[in-house]
Amino acid sequence: MNQPRTLAALAAAAPAAVAAVHIVPAATWLPAVRAVLRPSLDGRGSADHIALTFDDGPDVRSTPHFLRELNRLGVRATFFLQGAAVQRHPALVRRMAAEGHELAVHCWEHQPAWLPRPVADRTDLERAAAAVREIAGTAPRWYRPPYGVLTATRWWAARQAGLRPVLWTAWGRDWRADADPDSVLAELGERLTGGATVLLHDSDRNSAPCSWRATLAVLPRLVARCRAAGWTVGPLAEHGLPTEHGGL
Repeated sequence: MNQPRTLAALAAAAPAAVAAVHIVPAATWLPAVRAVLRPSLDGRGSADHIALTFDDGPDVRSTPHFLRELNRLGVRATFFLQGAAVQRHPALVRRMAAEGHELAVHCWEHQPAWLPRPVADRTDLERAAAAVREIAGTAPRWYRPPYGVLTATRWWAARQAGLRPVLWTAWGRDWRADADPDSVLAELGERLTGGATVLLHDSDRNSAPCSWRATLAVLPRLVARCRAAGWTVGPLAEHGLPTEHGGL
């Protein structure tokens, strides 16, 4: 046995093995994979309920419009917030909490997920959770990573921060430049069934400019469709999901 050559081969393989362990859990981004590997991430809750969730806020340009429309519709939702924006807009965050919306953690700021960053991921999540807790006065329960990419280090960071990861059952692809109310409803499609968790965005911070307007415009039609089917619309807190953290 050529020991130096064997050691060199192992050393060369080690980074690939680490990368695989880090990336493989992120395959749960795909609904079909999620259904097999980790169905609880799909956000399926009570059959008579739809969880309405928004990512990427708070945004002073757009989030107040959503608050007014949700209030008009008599609906409360879960907002997955970026910690840096929470820190910049504390009054808006307090208003969201005061109006009965549930505040959850999205990230500190959007960062690439593909490289292992165990310390940075944990620091970012803890900072974001602390910002929500200190400004809104409520402890967040839920975590949804940017782009739904739940790598091994993000799983670990969520566990350390006491947050339960949840992705979505149906999304509207409302971040696109060509999104409109019709396209958002069409994208939700057949996955919008009782017990679904719906992913939308109340900010264009990481989306096409002004794409949030299509999302805002579709809300009355979306809520009407849900109510016509006999489903109530509300936050994840009322969705019948377990709140404890699940492992990989």
